[in-house]
Amino acid sequence: MSVKDKLKGVAPAGAKEQVRELLVRYGERTSDRRPLPDFLVIGTKRGGTTSLWNYLIQHPLVPRLFPAWNTKTSHYFEENWSRGEAWYRSHFPTDRQRAALERKHGGPSKVGEAAPLYMFHPEVPGRVAELMPQARMIVLLRDPVERAFSHWKERRGEGVEPLGFREALAAEESRTATAKPDDTAFDWYSYRARGRYLEHLEPWLARFDRSQLLFVASETFYREPAQTYAQILSFVGLPAYELPAYDVFNDRPSKGMDDDVRAELTAYYQPYNAALADRLSMRFSWAE
Repeated sequence: MSVKDKLKGVAPAGAKEQVRELLVRYGERTSDRRPLPDFLVIGTKRGGTTSLWNYLIQHPLVPRLFPAWNTKTSHYFEENWSRGEAWYRSHFPTDRQRAALERKHGGPSKVGEAAPLYMFHPEVPGRVAELMPQARMIVLLRDPVERAFSHWKERRGEGVEPLGFREALAAEESRTATAKPDDTAFDWYSYRARGRYLEHLEPWLARFDRSQLLFVASETFYREPAQTYAQILSFVGLPAYELPAYDVFNDRPSKGMDDDVRAELTAYYQPYNAALADRLSMRFSWAE
């Protein structure tokens, strides 16, 4: 019986969840026919990963995740690691589906996901290296001061951050000191820590050849989306493709930060930014 035939028998009540569960089970049963991803967008949070993902899936040779077509990640390498490889593979298209795409569009298909917590989570680099040593990683790096404020705005808007930005920065160490990587506090309240980029990138640089990592300043991506998109497509191994528009997704402008807080964060990040620029041999406007 085909998946379509099985779906016809799903009862109206709770149909959405039943259909999703059925598709998940189908994906797992066919996981041996589903190749692992070719690329990962690993960060940074509030650095443009949602926009980039939406650009990538508009390319005719980049299929969406299965069966959660409207999401950008499985969260496998951090939140769902215990589910196993078959579960992870279930999120990606089969060899047959990829071959059909390639025949239709005359080029290689490339599959990936975008998970900004991957860069920050200390256990993810080793897990990715073990499972997908040939994968390519795209890293968007935003001015850490702006990133921290945007991160706080997101949490504030979601109703999980009761503190003001100044107070949240002051409370960060006590909130996260004993938090394990899988604790919500590690993800929610790491405003300052996430901006120490080199600290989180060294494990990736140690495990992967530099040619497998593409570092892009978020500011360049925002300012020159078409050119940056073309660069990323080339890095992933996809043919050139122009989008009709380069809209910004999930935007949270950073206006409203107190001047003294901005000055303190700018001074705090200065040595970290300088070390990052030196290590990557790159120039960032916010590291000068």
